[in-house]
Amino acid sequence: MSGHSTYTPSNGFTRWIDERLPIIRLSYDSFVAYPTPRNLNYWWTFGGILSMMLAVQLITGIVLVMHYTPNTAMAFTSVEHIMRDVNWGWLLRYMHANGASMFFIAVYIHILRGMYYGSYKAPREILWILGVVIFLLMMATAFMGYVLPWGQMSFWGATVITNLFSAIPVIGDPIVIWLWGGFSVDNPTLNRFFSLHYLLPFVIAAVVVLHVWALHVVGQNNPAGVEVKSEQDTVAFTPYATLKDAFGMAVFLVFFAWFLFYTPNYMGHPDNYIPANPMVTPAHIVPEWYFLPFYAILRSVPDKLGGVIAMFGSIAVLFVLPWLDTSKVKSGRYRPLFKQFFWLLVIAGLGLGYLGSQPAEGGYVIASRILTAWYFFHFLVILPVLGLIEKPKPVPESITADVLAKNAAH
Repeated sequence: MSGHSTYTPSNGFTRWIDERLPIIRLSYDSFVAYPTPRNLNYWWTFGGILSMMLAVQLITGIVLVMHYTPNTAMAFTSVEHIMRDVNWGWLLRYMHANGASMFFIAVYIHILRGMYYGSYKAPREILWILGVVIFLLMMATAFMGYVLPWGQMSFWGATVITNLFSAIPVIGDPIVIWLWGGFSVDNPTLNRFFSLHYLLPFVIAAVVVLHVWALHVVGQNNPAGVEVKSEQDTVAFTPYATLKDAFGMAVFLVFFAWFLFYTPNYMGHPDNYIPANPMVTPAHIVPEWYFLPFYAILRSVPDKLGGVIAMFGSIAVLFVLPWLDTSKVKSGRYRPLFKQFFWLLVIAGLGLGYLGSQPAEGGYVIASRILTAWYFFHFLVILPVLGLIEKPKPVPESITADVLAKNAAH
């Protein structure tokens, strides 16, 4: 997709480097001369925003580890030590904690953009699957990170979620004992989670490299959902896409800073400022907000194993999404029926998020079951059928035609 390299070494030193390790050429071809569809909108800046947030999480996490103690007797106190005694420790801790929420906000928007514009369709299936793998790794990393402060919600969240594996026939109980490192959530559990929480972000970074590599092989999708046909359809990544990404990142950083400096505890749970106590169960155990839709799906099924299957199935269905959508048209812009069902899915997801934060009783459980059924119905029934019965609007012949039509409309 990126075609023949146009990089020319500017002096003897860069020529010497290029002949032995063409890293400057790789960077130039990937981030300067790389051809970018000229009709990309600001929804495409979230890839850059996610890269920025991954860097924030890695840097703050590495520094926080220097002051954190992964021991049940000292973990809670060490977090308070970071907040009170370490220079700028409060800022590092709040950047890391709120950065996780910002990461998930950006990734949910990124996923929904990909779903709306059909970025999972051929030839981008592997690109999409790698994205879902990153999402899964993020969820595992975030869950383990939530346990580290060793507050009440940390302890009881770990107890509830790890217990879910016991629902798996035959191998469930051994998995739980292995996760715990014993017969209850205790010091070995904290050590395991600390080790994995530190390791997994580097695994995420490696899969992100694969994700970007796959993107550069097949090229970026675009709002029109048509492939690049000529050089007129593209512009150079730098300065066009880089300036747009930089502006998007700056706006997102303002949003991040508002939470960071004005409401740093808004997305946390007050019970997590109480040291973990195995003898006192919180009135209502909830995970972080970004897990709430999946938590609602888990609780909507009365059977424990069924709930676990439904929860993991809600993510697994994303892996096969490229083959569930049977429409020949990629972009939701030209699919009137798909557009309506897409927004119904978004509403269902938001509804599940709200229901996951409520007690598992009465009308909340009934509503969770209805929205869970709708979630799976959307992917397994609506998408395959829509591709067969929907009559899409005319799709532009090229990206250039799409840009010219938009300019003429304005």
